[in-house]
Amino acid sequence: MFARKTLSLPDNIQLSYLEWNQGKEPLLLLHGLADHALVWRSLGDHLAEDYHIIAPDLRGHGETSKPKAGYGFDEVIGDLQALIAHLNWHSAHVLGHSWGGKLGCVWTMQNPEQIRSLILVDPIFIGSMPSWMKFTFPLLYRVLPFLKGMGPFASYEEAEKQARQLKQYRSWTDFQKQVFQAGIEEKSDGTWGSKFVIPARDGIFEEVMNVPGLTQYLDLPALFIQPKGGVNRTEIQLKPYKTYLTQLQIRKVPSHHWAFLSEPEIFNQTVASFLREIGSLRK
Repeated sequence: MFARKTLSLPDNIQLSYLEWNQGKEPLLLLHGLADHALVWRSLGDHLAEDYHIIAPDLRGHGETSKPKAGYGFDEVIGDLQALIAHLNWHSAHVLGHSWGGKLGCVWTMQNPEQIRSLILVDPIFIGSMPSWMKFTFPLLYRVLPFLKGMGPFASYEEAEKQARQLKQYRSWTDFQKQVFQAGIEEKSDGTWGSKFVIPARDGIFEEVMNVPGLTQYLDLPALFIQPKGGVNRTEIQLKPYKTYLTQLQIRKVPSHHWAFLSEPEIFNQTVASFLREIGSLRK
């Protein structure tokens, strides 16, 4: 139901994206750190009849270019603004997972007129972090589940064995297997590893730690999807969203940080319900 396309941007950036072009309402789907656009396949198929859906591989991920530098919010948002301009969109509903959620918040603060609604799926590190936390980066790289699958691995079989121990792939459904396989590749030396690259990992972490994601009031429809086993479990974590998103709704879903991979039907219905609700309110 979708097509893969590529948009050429300045500085030799080739932005790869998936497009479901049946409906008319613009919807942009932003994946999290180390993921790629295909994580939204189930959601895209579910909403395709009513929405014009775009899911990019953000720079450093998937099939999109992987420069040695340039992974700040401004550069990534610049890619997205060029993409929506190419599509002749003046604004769009934006859904972001994890790092993509913080990215969506920063973009909305910079250009609120471009965002029709904001859906945040268990976003991470919405505030800026103290500088001493930079010294913990090597530890985070070893233990965070979305980075443990980067490799290198001696063979595809070794990579798959590691993946099947991670939360996002533990059920190993056909959908999860397809997402895993689309995010891994054989390297020039014969090893296997993620298409997500180390310069992107380091650059994004640096930016996420240094730049606060919500510092001003935003008056637009907003949904916070809170997985039961996700990273946002306390009122302290939710407080910035409740403070600055004046039309915020919070809806809990089962599963973990990657609820769209493990419980796609419930996740899809949650997103669809919110979009229908704010659509009827606009009418």
